[in-house]
Amino acid sequence: MIRNLLLVTFSLLIALQASAADVVGHWRTIDDETGQPKSIVEIYEKDGKYYGKIAELLSEPRDTVCEKCPGELKGKPLVGMDVITGMVKKGDKYTGGKIMDPAKGKVYDCKFWLEGDNTLKLRGYLGFLYRTQTWQRVQ
Repeated sequence: MIRNLLLVTFSLLIALQASAADVVGHWRTIDDETGQPKSIVEIYEKDGKYYGKIAELLSEPRDTVCEKCPGELKGKPLVGMDVITGMVKKGDKYTGGKIMDPAKGKVYDCKFWLEGDNTLKLRGYLGFLYRTQTWQRVQ
């Protein structure tokens, strides 16, 4: 009896873990203007917050530097650069952080959420204006 209860409990825990998709991983970004894949961003967790760094450029040379980035990021290589910072998971959404658009050198308030296991919706805010992008998980 106890063995069966433990087996059922263990099975439920595995099922819950499998159904709770996580944003951690690699995501393909799409250029808003051309509709073409632009980069691969790796979202990772560190000290309870989520960050996203450019892992690969798909439409520019790997050694491209950020010409319009603010502050100390200006002139730094895009690959390896954190473009998402300080996100905190609240329920099904991730909020409270920032996202930077290296092409424009602008930093926006950000939130993102999963729509299914392989689609990530990101929204960047500047005041009451916002833009939403759809990223796809890289398998």
